[in-house]
Amino acid sequence: MKTIPYWVETAGMFPDRSGKPLTEDTDLVVIGAGLTGLSSALHSARKGARVTLVEKSQIGSGASARNGGMANLGFTIGVSQAIRRYGLERAREIYNSYGEAVDTVERLVNEESIDCQFRRVGRLGVASRPAHFEGKKAQQRDLAKYFGHETTLIGRSELRSEIGSDAYHGGLLDPLSAALHVGRFVRGMAEACERTGVEIHERNAAIGVRRTAAGRFEVSTERGVIRAGQVMMATDAYTDKNFPWLRRRQVCLGSFIIVTEPLGEELARDIIPKARLIVDSNQVCHYFRLTPDNRLLFGGRARFAPSDPTSDKKSGQVLFREMCEIFPQLARTKVEYVWGGSVGFAMDRIVHAGQTEDGVYYSLGYAGHGVQMATHMGQVMAEVMDGHPEVSPVRDLAPPRIPLYNGTAWFLPFAGAYYKTLDRIR
Repeated sequence: MKTIPYWVETAGMFPDRSGKPLTEDTDLVVIGAGLTGLSSALHSARKGARVTLVEKSQIGSGASARNGGMANLGFTIGVSQAIRRYGLERAREIYNSYGEAVDTVERLVNEESIDCQFRRVGRLGVASRPAHFEGKKAQQRDLAKYFGHETTLIGRSELRSEIGSDAYHGGLLDPLSAALHVGRFVRGMAEACERTGVEIHERNAAIGVRRTAAGRFEVSTERGVIRAGQVMMATDAYTDKNFPWLRRRQVCLGSFIIVTEPLGEELARDIIPKARLIVDSNQVCHYFRLTPDNRLLFGGRARFAPSDPTSDKKSGQVLFREMCEIFPQLARTKVEYVWGGSVGFAMDRIVHAGQTEDGVYYSLGYAGHGVQMATHMGQVMAEVMDGHPEVSPVRDLAPPRIPLYNGTAWFLPFAGAYYKTLDRIR
Protein backbone atom coordinates (compact mmCIF):
# COMPACT_ATOMS: atom_id res chain seq x y z
CA MET A 1 0.00 0.00 0.00
CA LYS A 2 1.18 3.50 -0.82
CA THR A 3 1.14 5.88 2.13
CA ILE A 4 0.70 8.99 0.00
CA PRO A 5 -2.84 10.41 -0.39
CA TYR A 6 -4.52 9.24 -3.58
CA TRP A 7 -5.56 12.84 -4.25
CA VAL A 8 -1.96 14.07 -4.23
CA GLU A 9 -0.56 11.35 -6.46
CA THR A 10 -3.33 11.73 -9.04
CA ALA A 11 -3.43 15.54 -9.09
CA GLY A 12 -0.43 16.04 -11.33
CA MET A 13 2.85 17.73 -10.46
CA PHE A 14 2.90 20.46 -7.83
CA PRO A 15 5.68 22.99 -8.55
CA ASP A 16 8.26 23.68 -5.85
CA ARG A 17 7.48 27.05 -4.31
CA SER A 18 10.34 27.09 -1.81
CA GLY A 19 13.59 29.03 -1.64
CA LYS A 20 12.36 32.31 -3.13
CA PRO A 21 13.45 35.68 -1.66
CA LEU A 22 11.10 36.73 1.10
CA THR A 23 9.25 40.04 0.88
CA GLU A 24 10.04 42.02 4.02
CA ASP A 25 6.90 44.18 4.06
CA THR A 26 3.37 43.35 2.93
CA ASP A 27 -0.29 44.05 3.70
CA LEU A 28 -1.26 40.54 4.81
CA VAL A 29 0.64 37.44 5.87
CA VAL A 30 -1.37 34.22 5.67
CA ILE A 31 0.08 31.32 7.68
CA GLY A 32 -0.81 27.90 6.26
CA ALA A 33 -1.41 26.98 2.61
CA GLY A 34 -4.39 24.69 2.93
CA LEU A 35 -7.83 25.66 1.69
CA THR A 36 -8.41 28.28 4.41
CA GLY A 37 -5.12 29.98 3.61
CA LEU A 38 -5.42 29.72 -0.16
CA SER A 39 -8.96 31.07 -0.13
CA SER A 40 -8.29 33.95 2.25
CA ALA A 41 -5.15 34.86 0.27
CA LEU A 42 -6.96 34.70 -3.07
CA HIS A 43 -9.96 36.76 -1.98
CA SER A 44 -7.78 39.34 -0.20
CA ALA A 45 -5.55 39.70 -3.26
CA ARG A 46 -8.63 40.17 -5.42
CA LYS A 47 -9.42 43.18 -3.22
CA GLY A 48 -6.01 44.67 -4.00
CA ALA A 49 -4.03 43.57 -0.94
CA ARG A 50 -0.39 42.55 -1.17
CA VAL A 51 -0.44 39.01 0.23
CA THR A 52 2.38 36.73 1.36
CA LEU A 53 1.48 33.12 2.14
CA VAL A 54 3.90 30.95 4.13
CA GLU A 55 3.63 27.19 4.50
CA LYS A 56 5.84 24.95 6.63
CA SER A 57 5.56 22.04 4.21
CA GLN A 58 3.86 22.01 0.79
CA ILE A 59 0.60 23.34 -0.60
CA GLY A 60 -2.27 21.25 0.76
CA SER A 61 -0.02 18.94 2.78
CA GLY A 62 -2.33 19.07 5.81
CA ALA A 63 -6.00 18.15 5.87
CA SER A 64 -6.82 19.90 2.60
CA ALA A 65 -5.59 17.01 0.45
CA ARG A 66 -6.00 14.27 3.09
CA ASN A 67 -9.80 14.13 3.24
CA GLY A 68 -12.58 12.24 1.50
CA GLY A 69 -13.23 14.79 -1.24
CA MET A 70 -16.72 15.53 0.09
CA ALA A 71 -18.36 18.97 0.22
CA ASN A 72 -21.39 18.20 2.39
CA LEU A 73 -24.16 20.41 3.68
CA GLY A 74 -25.01 20.37 7.36
CA PHE A 75 -23.05 20.87 10.56
CA THR A 76 -21.99 18.34 13.17
CA ILE A 77 -24.55 19.21 15.85
CA GLY A 78 -28.27 18.48 15.80
CA VAL A 79 -30.86 21.00 14.67
CA SER A 80 -32.59 21.18 18.07
CA GLN A 81 -29.24 21.52 19.84
CA ALA A 82 -28.24 24.39 17.55
CA ILE A 83 -31.53 26.21 18.16
CA ARG A 84 -31.24 25.80 21.94
CA ARG A 85 -27.69 27.06 21.87
CA TYR A 86 -27.95 30.01 19.47
CA GLY A 87 -31.63 30.75 18.97
CA LEU A 88 -33.50 30.05 15.74
CA GLU A 89 -32.29 32.97 13.62
CA ARG A 90 -28.60 32.54 14.45
CA ALA A 91 -28.80 28.76 14.12
CA ARG A 92 -30.39 29.22 10.69
CA GLU A 93 -27.64 31.64 9.67
CA ILE A 94 -24.90 29.22 10.73
CA TYR A 95 -26.61 26.27 9.06
CA ASN A 96 -27.14 28.19 5.83
CA SER A 97 -23.44 29.05 5.74
CA TYR A 98 -22.67 25.35 5.20
CA GLY A 99 -24.83 25.37 2.07
CA GLU A 100 -23.31 28.66 0.93
CA ALA A 101 -19.92 27.04 1.41
CA VAL A 102 -20.62 24.37 -1.21
CA ASP A 103 -21.76 27.17 -3.53
CA THR A 104 -18.46 28.96 -2.86
CA VAL A 105 -16.48 25.91 -3.92
CA GLU A 106 -18.56 25.55 -7.09
CA ARG A 107 -18.18 29.25 -7.91
CA LEU A 108 -14.40 29.13 -7.55
CA VAL A 109 -14.20 25.99 -9.68
CA ASN A 110 -16.06 27.81 -12.44
CA GLU A 111 -14.39 31.22 -12.08
CA GLU A 112 -10.87 29.82 -12.03
CA SER A 113 -11.55 26.95 -14.47
CA ILE A 114 -10.30 24.34 -12.00
CA ASP A 115 -10.54 20.82 -13.44
CA CYS A 116 -11.41 18.91 -10.25
CA GLN A 117 -14.47 16.88 -11.32
CA PHE A 118 -16.88 18.81 -9.10
CA ARG A 119 -20.31 17.12 -9.14
CA ARG A 120 -23.45 17.55 -7.03
CA VAL A 121 -23.93 13.82 -6.43
CA GLY A 122 -25.71 14.11 -3.06
CA ARG A 123 -24.87 12.93 0.46
CA LEU A 124 -26.59 9.83 1.85
CA GLY A 125 -26.57 9.57 5.63
CA VAL A 126 -27.22 5.91 6.42
CA ALA A 127 -28.65 4.57 9.69
CA SER A 128 -26.43 2.01 11.41
CA ARG A 129 -29.20 0.96 13.83
CA PRO A 130 -33.02 0.92 13.56
CA ALA A 131 -33.20 3.63 16.23
CA HIS A 132 -30.88 5.78 14.14
CA PHE A 133 -33.41 5.70 11.30
CA GLU A 134 -36.02 7.18 13.64
CA GLY A 135 -33.48 9.93 14.25
CA LYS A 136 -33.20 10.46 10.49
CA LYS A 137 -36.97 10.96 10.33
CA ALA A 138 -36.78 13.63 13.03
CA GLN A 139 -33.82 15.25 11.29
CA GLN A 140 -35.75 15.46 8.01
CA ARG A 141 -38.71 17.15 9.77
CA ASP A 142 -36.49 19.63 11.59
CA LEU A 143 -34.46 20.57 8.51
CA ALA A 144 -37.62 21.32 6.55
CA LYS A 145 -39.45 23.07 9.41
CA TYR A 146 -36.69 25.29 10.77
CA PHE A 147 -34.22 25.69 7.92
CA GLY A 148 -36.35 25.17 4.81
CA HIS A 149 -33.98 22.45 3.60
CA GLU A 150 -35.67 19.57 1.78
CA THR A 151 -34.22 16.05 1.93
CA THR A 152 -35.43 12.59 0.92
CA LEU A 153 -36.00 9.77 3.40
CA ILE A 154 -35.16 6.30 2.09
CA GLY A 155 -36.45 3.22 3.90
CA ARG A 156 -34.49 0.00 4.29
CA SER A 157 -36.51 -1.79 1.60
CA GLU A 158 -35.52 0.91 -0.92
CA LEU A 159 -31.93 1.35 0.19
CA ARG A 160 -30.51 -1.21 -2.24
CA SER A 161 -31.08 1.32 -5.03
CA GLU A 162 -28.47 3.50 -3.31
CA ILE A 163 -25.96 1.13 -1.72
CA GLY A 164 -25.01 -2.49 -2.39
CA SER A 165 -25.07 -3.54 1.26
CA ASP A 166 -27.53 -4.86 3.82
CA ALA A 167 -25.64 -3.27 6.74
CA TYR A 168 -27.94 -0.26 7.13
CA HIS A 169 -31.55 0.46 8.13
CA GLY A 170 -32.44 3.36 5.87
CA GLY A 171 -31.01 6.75 5.06
CA LEU A 172 -31.51 10.46 4.48
CA LEU A 173 -30.47 11.92 1.14
CA ASP A 174 -29.32 15.53 0.77
CA PRO A 175 -29.16 16.16 -2.98
CA LEU A 176 -27.01 19.31 -2.88
CA SER A 177 -23.75 17.91 -1.48
CA ALA A 178 -20.87 17.55 -3.91
CA ALA A 179 -17.90 15.36 -4.73
CA LEU A 180 -14.62 16.70 -6.06
CA HIS A 181 -10.98 15.78 -6.59
CA VAL A 182 -9.48 17.77 -3.73
CA GLY A 183 -5.89 17.40 -4.91
CA ARG A 184 -6.74 19.11 -8.18
CA PHE A 185 -8.85 21.70 -6.36
CA VAL A 186 -5.95 22.61 -4.05
CA ARG A 187 -3.55 22.81 -6.97
CA GLY A 188 -6.00 25.00 -8.89
CA MET A 189 -6.50 27.32 -5.93
CA ALA A 190 -2.73 27.79 -5.57
CA GLU A 191 -2.44 28.62 -9.27
CA ALA A 192 -5.33 31.09 -8.94
CA CYS A 193 -3.54 32.76 -6.01
CA GLU A 194 -0.37 33.23 -8.02
CA ARG A 195 -2.29 34.63 -11.00
CA THR A 196 -3.76 37.20 -8.60
CA GLY A 197 -0.34 38.20 -7.26
CA VAL A 198 -0.06 36.18 -4.03
CA GLU A 199 3.52 35.26 -3.07
CA ILE A 200 3.64 31.64 -1.89
CA HIS A 201 6.60 30.39 0.14
CA GLU A 202 6.68 26.66 0.87
CA ARG A 203 8.95 24.94 3.40
CA ASN A 204 9.10 28.14 5.43
CA ALA A 205 7.32 27.68 8.75
CA ALA A 206 6.04 30.63 10.73
CA ILE A 207 7.51 30.33 14.22
CA GLY A 208 6.00 33.38 15.91
CA VAL A 209 3.95 36.56 15.54
CA ARG A 210 4.62 39.79 17.46
CA ARG A 211 2.44 42.89 17.61
CA THR A 212 4.57 46.02 17.39
CA ALA A 213 4.02 49.26 19.27
CA ALA A 214 2.82 50.82 16.03
CA GLY A 215 0.05 48.22 15.76
CA ARG A 216 1.59 46.28 12.88
CA PHE A 217 2.91 42.72 13.05
CA GLU A 218 6.24 40.99 12.71
CA VAL A 219 5.94 37.41 11.53
CA SER A 220 9.06 35.37 12.23
CA THR A 221 9.65 32.54 9.78
CA GLU A 222 12.46 30.06 9.28
CA ARG A 223 13.74 32.21 6.40
CA GLY A 224 13.33 35.65 7.90
CA VAL A 225 10.94 38.24 9.30
CA ILE A 226 7.97 39.72 7.42
CA ARG A 227 6.28 42.94 8.53
CA ALA A 228 2.57 43.17 7.81
CA GLY A 229 -0.54 45.15 8.61
CA GLN A 230 -2.59 41.98 9.18
CA VAL A 231 -1.96 38.30 9.91
CA MET A 232 -4.31 35.41 9.15
CA MET A 233 -3.75 32.06 10.89
CA ALA A 234 -4.98 29.27 8.61
CA THR A 235 -3.48 26.18 10.22
CA ASP A 236 -6.58 24.56 11.83
CA ALA A 237 -5.68 21.05 13.09
CA TYR A 238 -2.02 21.61 12.19
CA THR A 239 -1.53 24.57 14.55
CA ASP A 240 1.69 23.95 16.45
CA LYS A 241 2.97 24.92 19.91
CA ASN A 242 4.25 28.28 18.63
CA PHE A 243 0.63 29.47 18.68
CA PRO A 244 -0.73 28.25 22.03
CA TRP A 245 -3.87 30.43 22.17
CA LEU A 246 -5.32 28.64 19.14
CA ARG A 247 -3.83 25.24 19.93
CA ARG A 248 -5.59 25.11 23.32
CA ARG A 249 -8.98 25.73 21.73
CA GLN A 250 -9.37 22.68 19.55
CA VAL A 251 -8.81 18.96 19.77
CA CYS A 252 -7.18 17.24 16.82
CA LEU A 253 -8.44 13.76 15.97
CA GLY A 254 -6.83 11.31 13.60
CA SER A 255 -8.82 10.24 10.58
CA PHE A 256 -7.65 7.52 8.21
CA ILE A 257 -8.51 6.54 4.65
CA ILE A 258 -7.94 3.61 2.33
CA VAL A 259 -8.48 3.58 -1.43
CA THR A 260 -8.88 0.34 -3.36
CA GLU A 261 -7.60 -0.66 -6.74
CA PRO A 262 -9.94 0.28 -9.63
CA LEU A 263 -13.11 -1.79 -9.27
CA GLY A 264 -14.40 -1.63 -12.81
CA GLU A 265 -17.72 -0.12 -13.81
CA GLU A 266 -19.91 -3.11 -12.89
CA LEU A 267 -18.62 -3.61 -9.34
CA ALA A 268 -18.47 0.14 -8.68
CA ARG A 269 -22.13 0.54 -9.64
CA ASP A 270 -23.03 -2.50 -7.55
CA ILE A 271 -21.73 -0.96 -4.33
CA ILE A 272 -22.76 2.69 -4.88
CA PRO A 273 -25.08 2.78 -7.90
CA LYS A 274 -25.61 6.55 -8.00
CA ALA A 275 -22.11 7.59 -6.86
CA ARG A 276 -23.41 9.17 -3.63
CA LEU A 277 -21.24 10.39 -0.79
CA ILE A 278 -22.10 8.08 2.11
CA VAL A 279 -21.67 8.69 5.85
CA ASP A 280 -22.98 6.35 8.54
CA SER A 281 -24.65 7.37 11.80
CA ASN A 282 -22.20 5.90 14.30
CA GLN A 283 -20.32 8.06 16.78
CA VAL A 284 -17.10 6.57 15.37
CA CYS A 285 -18.37 6.86 11.83
CA HIS A 286 -17.36 5.63 8.40
CA TYR A 287 -17.52 7.72 5.24
CA PHE A 288 -17.04 6.41 1.73
CA ARG A 289 -17.43 7.26 -1.95
CA LEU A 290 -16.28 6.28 -5.42
CA THR A 291 -13.31 8.12 -6.87
CA PRO A 292 -13.42 9.43 -10.46
CA ASP A 293 -11.64 6.27 -11.67
CA ASN A 294 -14.05 3.89 -9.86
CA ARG A 295 -12.04 3.02 -6.77
CA LEU A 296 -13.70 2.92 -3.37
CA LEU A 297 -12.43 5.50 -0.89
CA PHE A 298 -13.28 4.34 2.64
CA GLY A 299 -12.43 6.38 5.73
CA GLY A 300 -13.02 6.64 9.45
CA ARG A 301 -11.55 6.97 12.92
CA ALA A 302 -9.90 3.55 12.72
CA ARG A 303 -7.60 4.25 15.67
CA PHE A 304 -7.57 7.07 18.20
CA ALA A 305 -3.92 7.76 17.53
CA PRO A 306 -1.87 10.31 15.58
CA SER A 307 -1.04 9.68 11.95
CA ASP A 308 2.39 8.28 11.11
CA PRO A 309 3.46 5.52 8.68
CA THR A 310 3.09 2.73 11.25
CA SER A 311 -0.24 4.01 12.56
CA ASP A 312 -1.55 4.55 9.04
CA LYS A 313 -0.82 0.95 8.01
CA LYS A 314 -2.43 -0.44 11.17
CA SER A 315 -5.44 1.78 10.54
CA GLY A 316 -5.57 0.55 6.96
CA GLN A 317 -5.92 -3.02 8.17
CA VAL A 318 -8.78 -2.01 10.49
CA LEU A 319 -10.53 -0.09 7.72
CA PHE A 320 -10.17 -2.95 5.24
CA ARG A 321 -11.82 -5.33 7.70
CA GLU A 322 -14.64 -2.86 8.36
CA MET A 323 -15.08 -2.17 4.64
CA CYS A 324 -15.52 -5.88 3.97
CA GLU A 325 -18.13 -6.17 6.73
CA ILE A 326 -20.18 -3.58 4.86
CA PHE A 327 -19.29 -4.80 1.36
CA PRO A 328 -18.44 -8.54 1.44
CA GLN A 329 -18.10 -8.42 -2.34
CA LEU A 330 -14.83 -6.49 -1.86
CA ALA A 331 -13.11 -9.18 0.22
CA ARG A 332 -10.61 -9.99 -2.53
CA THR A 333 -10.08 -6.40 -3.61
CA LYS A 334 -6.61 -4.93 -3.14
CA VAL A 335 -6.02 -1.71 -1.23
CA GLU A 336 -3.54 0.52 -3.05
CA TYR A 337 -3.50 3.65 -0.84
CA VAL A 338 -3.64 4.32 2.88
CA TRP A 339 -3.02 7.58 4.73
CA GLY A 340 -4.03 9.55 7.77
CA GLY A 341 -4.42 13.13 8.85
CA SER A 342 -5.78 15.37 11.57
CA VAL A 343 -9.26 16.85 11.95
CA GLY A 344 -9.78 19.89 14.19
CA PHE A 345 -12.75 20.08 16.57
CA ALA A 346 -13.64 22.95 18.87
CA MET A 347 -15.29 21.84 22.11
CA ASP A 348 -18.71 22.97 20.83
CA ARG A 349 -18.13 21.31 17.40
CA ILE A 350 -18.78 24.32 15.19
CA VAL A 351 -16.48 26.48 13.10
CA HIS A 352 -14.90 29.47 14.84
CA ALA A 353 -13.36 32.52 13.21
CA GLY A 354 -12.34 35.93 14.46
CA GLN A 355 -9.34 37.54 16.14
CA THR A 356 -7.06 36.44 18.96
CA GLU A 357 -6.37 38.68 21.93
CA ASP A 358 -3.38 40.07 19.98
CA GLY A 359 -5.43 40.91 16.90
CA VAL A 360 -4.39 37.96 14.71
CA TYR A 361 -7.21 36.68 12.51
CA TYR A 362 -8.04 32.95 12.39
CA SER A 363 -10.54 30.34 11.25
CA LEU A 364 -10.55 26.79 12.64
CA GLY A 365 -12.54 23.82 13.90
CA TYR A 366 -14.14 22.50 10.70
CA ALA A 367 -14.95 19.16 12.37
CA GLY A 368 -14.84 17.09 9.19
CA HIS A 369 -16.45 19.71 6.92
CA GLY A 370 -13.24 21.41 5.90
CA VAL A 371 -13.39 21.07 2.11
CA GLN A 372 -16.25 23.51 1.78
CA MET A 373 -16.08 25.40 5.08
CA ALA A 374 -12.35 26.14 4.93
CA THR A 375 -12.80 27.46 1.40
CA HIS A 376 -15.85 29.51 2.36
CA MET A 377 -14.43 30.87 5.59
CA GLY A 378 -11.32 31.99 3.71
CA GLN A 379 -13.59 34.15 1.61
CA VAL A 380 -15.51 35.31 4.69
CA MET A 381 -12.32 36.27 6.53
CA ALA A 382 -11.11 38.28 3.54
CA GLU A 383 -14.29 40.34 3.96
CA VAL A 384 -13.82 40.55 7.73
CA MET A 385 -10.24 41.78 7.32
CA ASP A 386 -11.54 44.34 4.82
CA GLY A 387 -13.73 45.86 7.52
CA HIS A 388 -16.93 43.82 7.30
CA PRO A 389 -17.14 41.62 10.44
CA GLU A 390 -20.90 41.29 10.06
CA VAL A 391 -20.54 38.83 7.17
CA SER A 392 -19.20 36.08 9.43
CA PRO A 393 -21.88 33.59 10.52
CA VAL A 394 -19.89 32.90 13.71
CA ARG A 395 -19.05 36.50 14.64
CA ASP A 396 -18.66 37.01 18.40
CA LEU A 397 -18.61 33.23 19.04
CA ALA A 398 -15.09 32.75 20.39
CA PRO A 399 -13.83 29.15 20.63
CA PRO A 400 -14.08 27.97 24.24
CA ARG A 401 -10.93 26.99 26.10
CA ILE A 402 -10.91 23.24 26.69
CA PRO A 403 -10.46 22.39 30.40
CA LEU A 404 -7.26 20.57 31.45
CA TYR A 405 -5.95 20.77 27.89
CA ASN A 406 -2.70 22.29 26.67
CA GLY A 407 -2.80 21.05 23.07
CA THR A 408 -1.88 17.41 23.74
CA ALA A 409 -5.00 15.23 23.60
CA TRP A 410 -4.03 12.71 26.30
CA PHE A 411 -7.69 11.74 26.74
CA LEU A 412 -8.38 10.51 23.19
CA PRO A 413 -7.92 6.76 23.85
CA PHE A 414 -10.47 6.98 26.69
CA ALA A 415 -12.89 9.02 24.55
CA GLY A 416 -12.47 6.55 21.69
CA ALA A 417 -13.29 3.59 23.92
CA TYR A 418 -16.35 5.42 25.25
CA TYR A 419 -17.77 6.26 21.81
CA LYS A 420 -17.09 2.78 20.43
CA THR A 421 -19.01 1.37 23.38
CA LEU A 422 -21.92 3.68 22.59
CA ASP A 423 -21.94 2.41 19.01
CA ARG A 424 -22.21 -1.17 20.23
CA ILE A 425 -25.13 -0.60 22.60
CA ARG A 426 -27.24 2.09 20.89
